[in-house]
Amino acid sequence: MNISDLLKPEAVVATLKVNGKKQLLQELSARAATLVRQPERKIFETLMERERLGTTGVGQGIAIPHGRLADLPSIAGLFVRLEQPIDYAAVDNQPVDLVFMLLAPEGAGADHLKALARVSRLLRNQQVTEKLRAAKSAEAIYAILTDTTGSTGAQAA
Repeated sequence: MNISDLLKPEAVVATLKVNGKKQLLQELSARAATLVRQPERKIFETLMERERLGTTGVGQGIAIPHGRLADLPSIAGLFVRLEQPIDYAAVDNQPVDLVFMLLAPEGAGADHLKALARVSRLLRNQQVTEKLRAAKSAEAIYAILTDTTGSTGAQAA
């Protein structure tokens, strides 16, 4: 499973200004609603419900909010880089500035978990996160996220 299977170029936001976690989840829901043609409120409630189970702030400034929606045809992602890091109640208590939201169909099962693992693996790579934070545009961010060579700049000789 490649990131390009989960994320479309129009689902990348290079700079988003929010004041906190709830506002972030509302913004993600609003943007996702147009991408996946689902009600914004339903997306927001799904994300909030998941956060009540435990934070999706995985540490090192990264959050991966996610949830399942009954009427979704396929797994969809949305990536945002925040203008200013926010308190997200992450596992390491560090503020969050890189957010990759995943929405999956209710019956996605293992595919949902594979997608989460794929995103998590990618964002645990420090070279990748440094490049994401330094990127100047949504196009550059998308290119970094979907680099299927696995090189992330470290070309093999």
